Amino acid sequence: MRDVFAERDQTSLTEEDLRGGNPLKVAAAVILKPDGRFLLAQRPAGKPYAGYWEFPGGKVKAHETSVQALRRELQEELGIRAEQIHPWLTQVYRYPHATVRLCFHRVMRWSGEPHGRENQQLSWQSAERVDVAPLLPANGPVLRALSLPPVYAISNVAELGRENFMQRLELALQNGLRLIQVREKYMPRSELRDFAVAVIAAARRYQAKVLVNGDIVLARELGADGVHLTSQQLMVLERRPQIEWCGASCHDREQLQRAEALGVDFAVLAPVLPTLSHPGAPGMGWGAFAQLVEGYSLPVYALGGMREQHLSTAWANGAHGIAMMRGAWLV
Repeated sequence: MRDVFAERDQTSLTEEDLRGGNPLKVAAAVILKPDGRFLLAQRPAGKPYAGYWEFPGGKVKAHETSVQALRRELQEELGIRAEQIHPWLTQVYRYPHATVRLCFHRVMRWSGEPHGRENQQLSWQSAERVDVAPLLPANGPVLRALSLPPVYAISNVAELGRENFMQRLELALQNGLRLIQVREKYMPRSELRDFAVAVIAAARRYQAKVLVNGDIVLARELGADGVHLTSQQLMVLERRPQIEWCGASCHDREQLQRAEALGVDFAVLAPVLPTLSHPGAPGMGWGAFAQLVEGYSLPVYALGGMREQHLSTAWANGAHGIAMMRGAWLV
């Protein structure tokens, strides 16, 4: 990333920028390989935070969009041409030098081989194990978000039956499913406990995460990876549950803002498309979804009428991925 703290040209920081009055807009690239690895670059000597690792990118000039700035920076810094760029997360961070508004984009396809055109070191890393240090402090939440898979599957025993569901779960796990929500609101708690234990045991064999819908106590008792808050819980809880992972169901801007304030790890926004779960409801559509998640700091899964073929559309509209109930078990 170019030296956004100390440039002295027509786009450099003003005194008001330095006082934190105007956040400096920066475009950052999460350049992703198909196996999930991403590229980090080391800031060269002579610049603030020299030696720190960061996502490539740079300052957005007055006449540019963040995507235009990112294409320019990646060509100048790494010698690559970004061909597929998707909006993702926005983080605001206050450094001693300035307040920066980091607009992260995922670069899914590019031409050319990345190389340090400014003599900076490069390294491909994975979210599960980052072995370069130190990292710029603003990147912590981004690395956590990168550990979330693109598909979030919601259980559907009510329609499939338990035996059929468990068979489909095993096949889905074999095919790469890594994030599951246990959501069976009709089940008595004792039956739900038994079912959740079986799902967690199956998921553990594949290092997949399991979240329990709505029941924080049960999630802790069973050693689940986390809890998924209902939209009603989200609006009344005063603090984030003390558990490793916490997701939340959202349906509008107010709930998204509450999820952000509560500090959950990700949100699910629904319904996007018409779904059998809400017959007659048209869904908000991709345009409204994109508007709601623009500039948002948390990863958001699109829910409602989703199928695997919707994933690329979801990415293009700013989603982290898709959440599915019926569509997840078509195996």
